[in-house]
Amino acid sequence: MNNYIFLNSIKRYVNDSVLLIISTILALIIANLDITRDLYKEFWTFPVSISVGDFNLFSHGGHPMTLGAFVNDFLMAIFFLNVGLEIKREILCGELSSLRKALLPVIGACGGMLVPVIVFFVACGLTSSDPIAERGMAIPMATDIAFSLGVLSIFSRRVPVGLKIFLATLAVADDLGGIIVIAIRYTDHLATAYLWGALVCVALLAIINWRNVQFKTFYLAIGVVLWYCMLNSGIHATIAGVLLAFCIPANLPVGTKYYVERIRKRVHEFPSIEVPHQERNKPALLTDQQIQTLRDIEVSSDRLISPLQSMEDNLRDPINFIIIPLFAFANAGVDFTGMSISNLFAGVGLAVFLGLFIGKFLGVFSISWLCIKLHLVEMPKHTTWRAFASVCMLCGIGFTVSMFIADLSYSPVSRIDLLNDAKLGILVGTVVSAIVGCILLHFFLPQEIEEQE
Repeated sequence: MNNYIFLNSIKRYVNDSVLLIISTILALIIANLDITRDLYKEFWTFPVSISVGDFNLFSHGGHPMTLGAFVNDFLMAIFFLNVGLEIKREILCGELSSLRKALLPVIGACGGMLVPVIVFFVACGLTSSDPIAERGMAIPMATDIAFSLGVLSIFSRRVPVGLKIFLATLAVADDLGGIIVIAIRYTDHLATAYLWGALVCVALLAIINWRNVQFKTFYLAIGVVLWYCMLNSGIHATIAGVLLAFCIPANLPVGTKYYVERIRKRVHEFPSIEVPHQERNKPALLTDQQIQTLRDIEVSSDRLISPLQSMEDNLRDPINFIIIPLFAFANAGVDFTGMSISNLFAGVGLAVFLGLFIGKFLGVFSISWLCIKLHLVEMPKHTTWRAFASVCMLCGIGFTVSMFIADLSYSPVSRIDLLNDAKLGILVGTVVSAIVGCILLHFFLPQEIEEQE
């Protein structure tokens, strides 16, 4: 309850996009001040452990995780759990539930993943001779959901619903593509024993889902074991969050009638007492039976929400207001010492910047335009090509997943130079895409939205 009150108090003053920007700026300042630079770097190397005897849950290869690894491997697994829940919901009953609904944003997402990779590969090949640099070609693939929708929300009263749905669905499909890339490209050496353990966990999750077990605690407990096995198997641990998400039930086995009638009955049993004005400050004590009645109403209300939607709703605020800002603070701290603006005009920095700013826009817009002209899909309703192109420019806002893939691509120990260049490209590409997108949206969105269905 205290956490709920704390998060709601934050939401009164800032939204998740603003908090993300603040965390990024703060990380950049601290990482570049002489008095705090070394402290910032050392802070993320502190070991993290939850131990029972010789067993440490937060250990990888027999060594305790650092605080930075805890953020990137554990907290981001929770982030990808939420992403997986969103994807599953959209596939079951949302914008990905039918071919007609999903085709345009999915096609746009495919173009928005393929073209940035090509742009990165070409730019990197022309301006860098370092063979390791090519490992980061997946960095500009991702569109940041929170940032892009946050920028679009500035014009919320002028944005047609179809464009909002297009961008949100494309970002979800983008994340699914990013998850697949992480699972395939960033898996090196597999530990067979832990891999078998992960497979057993997935099988157990599938069985309890098939048996219509609705208790989220069961799934989360097995999910923690799955995460540990994935962490030590060689497959990136965040994939555990996605696998867990796809096993969370989205159904209500007994429907809603039973619990609705139960709530009505219990509410009817609860006494209705009117307190005189002069007695409103007096203590009010409920009987044990009344407390039990309220708890029964609460439990019945919870059963009216599927575990998938309940978990997604419970995770949304902690992720948007704690995990993502913390991830940004841990990963956006690019040390500009020894760097110059020239880092953005060659090598990885240039390749990432062009991949996000040019590649994402060209990929999303061009393939969408082609498919619409061929009458394979329909343009979002109540919009124009200029407004559509403006939203496509926002797809170049790649932050969270791009930063995450950058950390997987380049070692923060042996290739910190490439990692910093990649992060610089992400930051500049994201900011430029957001600014240009805002300018285009300002001029090309309708001043007033027609009444939409």
